[in-house]
Amino acid sequence: MKTVKSLIVTLSLLLFAQGAFAQDTKIGVLNALQALFNSDAAQVVQQELEQEFALDEQRASELTEQLQALQEEYQQNEAVMTEEEIRRMNSSAQDLQVQLQLIQERVQQALQEQNQAFLESMQEELARAVTDVVAEGGFDLILNVDSAPYFAPVLDITARVTAKLNENAQNEASED
Repeated sequence: MKTVKSLIVTLSLLLFAQGAFAQDTKIGVLNALQALFNSDAAQVVQQELEQEFALDEQRASELTEQLQALQEEYQQNEAVMTEEEIRRMNSSAQDLQVQLQLIQERVQQALQEQNQAFLESMQEELARAVTDVVAEGGFDLILNVDSAPYFAPVLDITARVTAKLNENAQNEASED
């Protein structure tokens, strides 16, 4: 009986020690994409993209306005329009929709390509920023936000990593 009590006490102390060790473990949770796309570098890329696609955006707005004008005209004059006029109007509306869709697809594809290129170009900077934040914060474990179904907001280091990305970029710019 004394051996069982001794074993229970030893196991309890071992579990307590493991719990104490687990309490000393510092864990962070990171949304890497958010950290990258909130960085100053991403804002520069976003501004460049907005300038690059300004004409496409303007053309899409014009097409949308023309399409709305056609729809309003149709609703107002439907009762007095001939079948030929209705067909012509429907054909014009379809042409506008096709043009609008082509612009949207081209812009969307270009945005995806630009985002992918940005992600690839920033991999080393992201790794360095995470390493710096881990070293400065004394973290033992960093989890991807997608692998943590729940976490306390205090564990989120995304903003720290974004700040470190910005800081590292400024330091590199000042060295040049």
